[in-house]
Amino acid sequence: MKLRKILQGVMNLKRVLIVGGGKGGTALLKLLDETDSLQVAALTDIDSSATGLERAASLGISTGSNWRAFIHNDIDIVIEATGRDDVFEQIRAERPARTVVIPGAVAYITAELLEEKETLIRQAKQQTDNQTLILNSIHDGMIVMDQDEIVTFLNKSGERILGKTRAEVIGQPVRHVIPSSGLPYLLRTKTKEINKELKIENGKKVITTRIPLIGSEGEPIGAYAVFKDITEVVQLAEEITDLKEVKTMLEAIIQSSDEAISVVDENGNGLMINPAYSRITGLSEKEVIGQPATVDISEGESMHMKVLNTRRPVRGVRMSVGPSKKEVLVNVAPVIVDGRLKGSVGVLHDVTEIQSLTSELKRARQIIRSLEAKYTFADITGESQELTLALEQARVGAKTPATVLLRGESGTGKELFAHAIHNESNRRHNKFIRVNCASIGESQLESELFGYEEGSFPGAKQGGKKGIFEEANHGSVFLDEIGELPLAMQAKLLRVLQEKEIVRTGGTKPILVDVRVIAATNINLEKAIMKKTFREDLYYRLNRLPIYIPPLRERKGDLPQLIEHLIQKLNEDYGRKVRSIDEEAFQKLREYDWPGNVRELENIIGRAMIFMEHHEEIISKNHIPSLKRKETSFADAHGEETIWLGGSLQEAVDEYEKNIIADAFRSHNFNKTKTAKALGISIRNLYYKLEKYQLDKDSVQEFS
Repeated sequence: MKLRKILQGVMNLKRVLIVGGGKGGTALLKLLDETDSLQVAALTDIDSSATGLERAASLGISTGSNWRAFIHNDIDIVIEATGRDDVFEQIRAERPARTVVIPGAVAYITAELLEEKETLIRQAKQQTDNQTLILNSIHDGMIVMDQDEIVTFLNKSGERILGKTRAEVIGQPVRHVIPSSGLPYLLRTKTKEINKELKIENGKKVITTRIPLIGSEGEPIGAYAVFKDITEVVQLAEEITDLKEVKTMLEAIIQSSDEAISVVDENGNGLMINPAYSRITGLSEKEVIGQPATVDISEGESMHMKVLNTRRPVRGVRMSVGPSKKEVLVNVAPVIVDGRLKGSVGVLHDVTEIQSLTSELKRARQIIRSLEAKYTFADITGESQELTLALEQARVGAKTPATVLLRGESGTGKELFAHAIHNESNRRHNKFIRVNCASIGESQLESELFGYEEGSFPGAKQGGKKGIFEEANHGSVFLDEIGELPLAMQAKLLRVLQEKEIVRTGGTKPILVDVRVIAATNINLEKAIMKKTFREDLYYRLNRLPIYIPPLRERKGDLPQLIEHLIQKLNEDYGRKVRSIDEEAFQKLREYDWPGNVRELENIIGRAMIFMEHHEEIISKNHIPSLKRKETSFADAHGEETIWLGGSLQEAVDEYEKNIIADAFRSHNFNKTKTAKALGISIRNLYYKLEKYQLDKDSVQEFS
């Protein structure tokens, strides 16, 4: 205070000499360097290693060991910081008349006060940092505003819940950040509000507690709110409610079923049996629940344990169960949820009731299938390098919102990949809608994809109709055969991908949609671009994440797994118990190039199993239908050479039909509607036959 009064008395003075570069002198140098009205002209100290000398030099201030060298250089103030009375008296005696001398005691007091101030500032900053760290560590969001309703603080949880950064929020009016905020109301009421529900702009639901900040004189100086995101809690509660309902329903079905059903966990211990099971085996719940799956077997091995070890279902296994050694046929299937084995379900049939076996098996399959996951990456069979690469790309695609383009020949499993990508993504709980762009007439395609408004055309439904993109909002749309999409629809699809919005047929108002598009094609899109039948800009939008699914001829190493998988699948569909395929039959399949890919392989295996005797369990070479045609030349009645394909009559009829359809398709410029009309068949039937004979624009042109 004393130093301040002295300095105020000489405010018009500018140049200062500091004598002494110790602790006090250094502190004064730091203080005066931050003052605009005073200029430190020099600092002296007899000790050349003094801290003040080094700091003064770094600031461009003159230094020396003798104060006398500077005192007559227009010095207005001399601050004696050595603390020595003799030095102070010498300076007073030799100073110019107008020069003011300040004693060292004042310098020391100033240094102590400055150091204490810095210590307090550091402590306050540390306390503030600690408070900020704590507030940023809590899971609940927190927002603070001042008396002018301006946001002054937002913690990290608040950023996450609001979906906004602190840089976007701090300094803004709270009503701009949260339009429905009740914080401004607290400035008037000065009362806190506890556990109020609020829906914020991004759609999240929160529970908030609002508290006013009251000053020392009782006036409001701001307010703050602590809020918790309950969106996930609400969703989880709904899911739990749904799960309980499903569990209750399944238990009711199992308990009331006439089928004998047993369920075990992943370790093979009994979880559930129904009354029909007790009736057939003679075992009670107490004797089965919590016990190993082998407890009910009199003769034979446990099918539950076999299924748990192989993760594959078994059907029609004969064994004896229970104390009375009842003969039964057993079907057991694994329960797999999101790729994880959760247990298995077994259905027992009393051999004495074999007459009703077919209907019982059908009902059991319905129960088992309802427990199994469907169309995931686990359903895609094969370990070849080509398929593994496609699967890795698909898994990456599933974790991103990018548009996926599945490319590959017909029958390679593009739709299976599309299902798996959707089920692996964060959209798996929302809709997945498949659209075959070639199977819907051009006149209907627009209203199917984008919907229509009431009265937009004759026969339009009252109130209008949502299109596929609206129905699939927050989900995925699989556009199969995207290369067949008319150019007009291509332009509208491009808008969906670019602007994330659609306009209904007959409407003018854009509707925002959040849809993940998965497209697939078996045609050469690059050629289609050159032919002006496919938009180049749409191609680049779709081709963000292209995935090539290899044809079967490029991954024949997967044949053993595929064949085993198909046999198990077809056993279930046909009610058979075929076990495997012999070496000669396998070699015959291996030597074929499979132009129809996995779809054709399933067809061939299915035909072989249909024509097998019921007691046969091994597919042999003679069960496999002809795969290669032999051409035989001979002359007809007119002496012209004719080719006999050496196949059956049905094969000849199919070949003739294929030629007729190809000619008609080409003659009508590949317009499916006109082709179907010319052939006298429905558009659906034409589509079926084009798929059956693997006919498209490119193949028909090559075929010609």
